[in-house]
Amino acid sequence: QVQLVESGGGLVQAGGSLRLSCAASGRTFTTYAMGWFRQAPGKGRDFVAAISWGGSITNYADSVKGRFTISRGNAKNTVYLQMNSLKPEDTAVYYCAVDSTVRRLYELGTPNYWGQGTQVTVSS
Repeated sequence: QVQLVESGGGLVQAGGSLRLSCAASGRTFTTYAMGWFRQAPGKGRDFVAAISWGGSITNYADSVKGRFTISRGNAKNTVYLQMNSLKPEDTAVYYCAVDSTVRRLYELGTPNYWGQGTQVTVSS
């Protein structure tokens, strides 16, 4: 069983920044990719960004390219999402996710494990 715990959400004005964190614990693959999805009210859960085990491979949704940066901690079991130039349309619950590869995260959108989610609200 794998547990993912997110933190760092909150309320911010448009143009501001937030940094989300996620820590994984428990048994998982030997190496694994981590990523972020988000779900706005009344909408489906969408891919945001993903990063490989070593950090050399990343992938971003077009809507966040150039504004969000995903990174991995030295301990490999943590992932961060630095969100800059936030817009009201970025308002959503953000979920951390784990799967074996970056490709599986952004192509399949059905990770092996999900976090509980953290709310991000961007006011105009």
